[in-house]
Formats: sequence, C-alpha cells, structure tokens
Amino acid sequence: MNLAQLLDQLKADERFLRHVTRWEVIPPQPARTAPFPASLDPRLGEALRRRGVADLYTHQADAVALAAAGRSFVVPTPTASGKTLCYNLPVLDAVLRDPQARALYLFPTKALAQDQMHEVHGLVTELGADIRTFTFDGDTPETARRAIRSSGHIVVTNPDMLHQGILPHHTLWVKLFENLRFVVVDEVHQYRGVFGSHVANVLRRLRRVARFYGADPQFICCSATIANPRELAERLTGLEMAEVADNGAPRGLKHFIFYNPPVVNRELGIRASTIKTTRAIAERFLGTGAQMIVFARSRMRVELLLTYLEKAGRRVGIRSGEVRGYRGGYLPGERRAIEQGLRDGTVKAVVSTNALELGIDIGRLDVCIMAGYAGTVAATWQQAGRAGRRQNVSAVVLVASSSPADQYIVSNPDFFFGRSPEYATLDPDNLIVQMSHLKCAAFELPFVEDEDYGGHRVTEILEYLCENRVLHRAEGRFHWMAETYPAEDVSLRSAAPDNVVIIDDSRPGGLVIGEMDLFSAQEMLHDDAIYIHGAQQYHVDRLDWDRREAHVQPVQVDYYTDAQRKSELKTLTADEAKPCGDGGLAVGEIGLVSKVTVYKKIKLGTHENVGAGRVHLPEMEMHTTGFWWEVPESAAGDLAASGLDLGDALKGLAHLLGCVAPVFVMADSADLHATAMIRSPFTGKATLYLYDSVPGGAGFARRIYEQFDEIRAAARSHLTGCPCGRGCPACVGATVESGDTARAGAARLLALAPGGRDEAGPLVSAAGG
Repeated sequence: MNLAQLLDQLKADERFLRHVTRWEVIPPQPARTAPFPASLDPRLGEALRRRGVADLYTHQADAVALAAAGRSFVVPTPTASGKTLCYNLPVLDAVLRDPQARALYLFPTKALAQDQMHEVHGLVTELGADIRTFTFDGDTPETARRAIRSSGHIVVTNPDMLHQGILPHHTLWVKLFENLRFVVVDEVHQYRGVFGSHVANVLRRLRRVARFYGADPQFICCSATIANPRELAERLTGLEMAEVADNGAPRGLKHFIFYNPPVVNRELGIRASTIKTTRAIAERFLGTGAQMIVFARSRMRVELLLTYLEKAGRRVGIRSGEVRGYRGGYLPGERRAIEQGLRDGTVKAVVSTNALELGIDIGRLDVCIMAGYAGTVAATWQQAGRAGRRQNVSAVVLVASSSPADQYIVSNPDFFFGRSPEYATLDPDNLIVQMSHLKCAAFELPFVEDEDYGGHRVTEILEYLCENRVLHRAEGRFHWMAETYPAEDVSLRSAAPDNVVIIDDSRPGGLVIGEMDLFSAQEMLHDDAIYIHGAQQYHVDRLDWDRREAHVQPVQVDYYTDAQRKSELKTLTADEAKPCGDGGLAVGEIGLVSKVTVYKKIKLGTHENVGAGRVHLPEMEMHTTGFWWEVPESAAGDLAASGLDLGDALKGLAHLLGCVAPVFVMADSADLHATAMIRSPFTGKATLYLYDSVPGGAGFARRIYEQFDEIRAAARSHLTGCPCGRGCPACVGATVESGDTARAGAARLLALAPGGRDEAGPLVSAAGG
C-alpha cells in the first residue's frame, strides 16, 4: 500500500474520522521563476546552473534586487522555499566584486550554523573563488580563531557568541568590522520575548561598533510565516526594512489532518495518551514505505516513540538503523550521519525533538506526524514543511495533547489555516535588559553625552551607573570602570541579572547543569521539588538562596511538583487606556509582591494530587508590564440575576484568557500570568489582569491590549465549542478550582459587547451545559 492509498483508506475509516477535527487539502502550486538579475556577477549564475539551478524563484530574484539597491529586508517564506539563496547570493556577489567585503551570519543554534556553513561552502567550492567561510562558536579551537578574525570573509555564529565572544573583543576583529557589508539574521521569529529583547540590544551594540569602524551594514532577515515579520525585523534591527512576501517556490499536494484523541476523563479534560495515539498512527504510515518524520516535545518522548517504531518497522521489513532518533545529546557526527541518511533515503523514519524544526537540510520527506502542538502556529508550519516533495503527495498529522493550547488549536482550525494570526513581540527598551547591555556597550566603547542608543538618549541611565561606580564620567564621556567583564554576567535568555545555578551533586565535585532566574527558581527549585532537565528528573535536595545554588540529585519518580505562589498585585501607572463598553482596557506598570508558600505533588498521567509540602523562601518583589480589563459595574448584578457567581466567572475567565492569549502573541504559557480581582484597589471595579512574567515586561501585555477584541472573540468561540459540561482545564479550568458556575459566568462576561449590550443569552445556555 502506498501513501495515497493509505490516505484513501483513512478517509473511509469511521473510527479514525470520528476524532479528526479538520482534514485540510492544500492544493499544489507550480514554481514561479525569474531569470538571474543582470546586477548579479555572471560567475554566480554559471555556478548555480552547474548545480542544476536554471532560474531563481521570484522571491529570490526580489531579494537580490533589494540587496543590490542597498536596502535591508526580511524574507518570511515557508520552510524549504530556498531562503538560503536570498542572502548567499548578495553576500557572495559583494565578495566577488570586493575581496575585502565581509559578512556576519547569525543563527539561533550551533547545529543550524554548521549546516548553513556547509551550504555556502558548497556554493563557494563550485565557484572556485577564494572566499573563506568559517563558523565561530564555543567549539572553535583557539588555534583557528586568529585566522578567522583576520581572513574570514563570512563568519557564521550565534547571538550568544556575538554577545560574549566578538563584540567585547572587537579590537581583535578590526578586519571584519571595517569591511562589514552584510549581517544575516536567520529565523528571526525565534527572537521574541526576553530572548528577542536581548538580541535586539546585541544588534544595537553591533551597529554601534560597526559605526566606530566606519561601516553601516545592510541586514537580511529570514522568518517563518508570522503576522508581523516586517515590524519584528525593524524592532530587532532598528532599521527600516522591506518585505519579500511573494513566495515563488513550488509545492506538491498536501493533506493536513488535525487528530484529537478521545476523552478518557471528562471532568479533568484528560484525553488518551498522545504518545500511544502517535505510535498507532505512525505505524500505519510506516507500512507505506513513505519517508517520515515524527516530532515529539521532549527527549524522553523521542526515545519512547523511537523504541515503539523500531519494533513496528521490523514487522514491515524496515531494517535496524533505518528508523533513527534525533535530539540534543547526540554526538555531532551521529547527527550529521542521520541528516545524510534522510537526504539520500537510507533512513526511512526519524523521531526528533524540535532540533529538526529549523532549517537544517534533511531533504523533503513524505509524512510528518507531530505528537503535540509545537507551541506556535509558525513552528507548527515549520515542522509541517518537512513533508512535501515538490511534485508528490504528502501528509501531515497533528495529534493533540490535553493541554489548553493544543485543544484551542484543534478546536479552532480556521485560526490555524487562515492568515497567520500570530504577532511576535519583543521589548528592547525593557529597562533591566537595556541597562545590562548599556554596561556591555560601555565596556566596548565609551559613551559620549547625548549619544543615540536604539533611537533614545540614555544619558540618565548612564549617570545612574556613574552614581553606582560602574561607569566613570570624564570630559563628556562615560567610561567603564568596574573590574568585571559585563557580558559574562548577562544571559540572553533571562531578564533579571541574578540567576540560581543548578548543581548535580551526584557527579564528582558537583556538575553545573543549568541556571534559572530567581523568580522561576522559587517555583521550580524549592526544597523537595522535582526538577526536570533534558527529560531527566532531579530531586532538589537543597536550595541555598543566599549563595544562589540549587543542589539536585537524579531520581525516577511517578509525580511532578507544582508550587503555589501567593501574589499581591498593585497597579502603579496606566500608560494607555481606552473604553470597552461600560468598562475599560488599559496597559501599564504593575508591582507584584509574591511568595511561594506550598507545593503539590501531581501524579504523572492521571494528574491527581498525591501529596503536598510547605516552602520557606523570602518574598519577591517585581515590576512588570500588565494589561487589565475593567469589567462593567453592571456585570455583578447581571450574573447574580442569572444565579451565577462573579468570583467564579472571573476565575474561569482568567484561566480561559491565560490559555488563549499566549497563542496570539507567540508566548509560552509561562510567559504570561492571569489573575482577577472582584474589586481592584486601583480601578474600584472587578478587574482581570494579564501580565508579563519577567521583570520589566517583554511586550506581551502591550500586544494583548492592542489585540484584545480579537483575543476576546477567540476565547468566546473556544468556550462555545468546548465539549465539557461545566468546565475543564482546556477552557475555564476544572470546576473544583474555578467553581460550578465558572463556565456559564465567563461566557456571560465575554458576551458583554463593546457597546455595553448583553448578547449572552444563547451563549450561556449553549455553554452552561
């Protein structure tokens, strides 16, 4: 049986179709091409023709034309659409014309950097030109670094290495910075939230150092399909960007199936195991001989599925070694062999974490199965893009888990298959993040008075750093004066400068396996917590708060821990506000005083509470950005008249918006917190808050303020379609937590139209169960 025949069989299988919420057939699209631009060095055209490329896709030709015109631009086209040539052609053309020209390539992971280095190296070899391409990362030998600094035309690296290994030592990179013509930033949709805010500041420092050496490079950015690629690229680089959105790459016929496993516990909203369901579906596709990739959300799940599929493969004649796993922790040589096996067809199936989601070249496969939603629409399309040869039929199956985000996506397929609704968000002006990078920038080059940094005058912050004896002011300049090396103390993945170091005491001398910001550490690294790192469980023996050390030991237990934080929220200032019916919407600064007091032990699989304990840690204070909705004063009376409780309604609505809002702003559920007050001291009304979980904020709350009408409509639609009776974790939360009337009450609140009219009648009866 081949792939097309299996798809026909599945269409006729009632037991399978019963759990399919959408079967989308995406039609094929022929290639749209354009000749090589006249501005391109003829040697490049000849080299590409020798490699079988007779023409460029239209978006590639547009990119080359923009680069030739001196413009910076972003290319937001799908996976495997040939984005690599959009930056390699302008860069190689520049170096062929001027052998002194230099380019810097930034990729979010070392594996992707290595892969793209081989790609450009292959084209350079075909050219027969003396264009030297090197990767520069933590694994680069010291003996090679001097040659890279002096003679590398193209330096391929990652943001962390640029931040800590290149910019602070720019005097060793004079050749690069003096002649820097292009900066390529790939996978820009990955640079959002706190990480994106940090990377935007690293790029501000990069442009500042380049200007010092007389260079003003063009930026070429590549992105997955999101709603605001141009806005994100401009926020990230600080430059005006053009957008190359006309994708000319071909695609074959693709079947995209949303599969929602059956409910096994209606009260808790638990569905059949994602792993077992994925295994059963993948085994059916194995028998077709189609090349397949299976994505799982953790290393442990990768190894489980790999074990199952190896056994299933042997039953249909697939030999040992033709079904492989791929994840972090494998040796580089082993990963390269798997990638090559996928390209040449000797590997029939691979089970991977999201390590193969990004643009590593593994050819084009026939089937992609995802064991759980990838976290964002953009990432899901990237994973799905791994399947689909240009002429052949391909299939993608998304198997949903019980998590609220998964259930929202499979219950609202139009949200997914319409134009990308996700807005990537970052806040480079987060005061804590910005101050950290101002220290790094001052170490690299002294600031002059009233110097522009990211479009702002930062003299006030520099003077504050002088008062704290970090900088020294002399003759109108601010000089670094501390003995420390600032970049070493700034993590690009945490807003707060202080972190807790996690030490595995089972290793000789204690091995540092990670670090975590203080706020998160109180919830995840308290005494007796179960901390999961790389699918391995660790018991936290002791959290030494004063020394910022968590001492852990590896264990295997059948539960995880969930800490409860009690927070007192205070609204400090409202930056913007607008009416919303009889209530109002606002965004501004909030203060949180919080304390972790207890934790629960939750059994894996059943999610039942099997124990609890107390936590003894000091209070934490944090200022961040929050969005709030002042519920109309008439709401309480309206709910009471219907026999509904305002407190239940607010709790249920906070849970619901906490599930739905992250999907719209490309945030992880941990990036946002939702809470509600029956009477807020600041507004004097019932108020619902959604706030960024990092100090200073990461831009999520502000985006929710701008998109609230859309988010509220989506939440209402999701609540209407949820099959539970009175509430479940996928909508307003379980009734034992949110209350018996939470679902009906939340529906009533959501139905309050902007004009103040109550349109809730039909919805409440439909949702109330």
